Amino acid sequence: MAKYRSILALVFCTLMAIVMVGCGGPAAVKPTYTPDKVAEIQGYAKDLSELSDRLPELQELIQKEDFIFARNFIHGPLGEIRVRMSRIASSLLPNDQKPARDLAKQIANDLVEIDQASASNNYKDAVRYYGETVKDVEAFTKLIPQG
Repeated sequence: MAKYRSILALVFCTLMAIVMVGCGGPAAVKPTYTPDKVAEIQGYAKDLSELSDRLPELQELIQKEDFIFARNFIHGPLGEIRVRMSRIASSLLPNDQKPARDLAKQIANDLVEIDQASASNNYKDAVRYYGETVKDVEAFTKLIPQG
């Protein structure tokens, strides 16, 4: 009788394994961007590119130690950079959204640090945080899907 129960248990385990494999559903599909979504993100990226292309102007102001205009530049033309990055981040695939949001926040913090360094005429910190800003913008740009 014990031998019969062992065989019956083995049969049930085999059936259960077959049912679990057969009813497991389709394999997980890696999400991808549709062409329309890429075009939408590229439109946002163009807006961001217009701002990031102006970063050398900030560098020039810092190098000249023209801190008043550097602060004005951060609050003026670069004031929209976080909003534009947030728009891009929310359009990315779920796995890329958190790193993009983190980078957008870091860039905003870098600009705040440049602003504070400029307010205290601290050339060394302004240069350091400018370098961080450029590095973070480049990292953010790498997350944007190409058409």
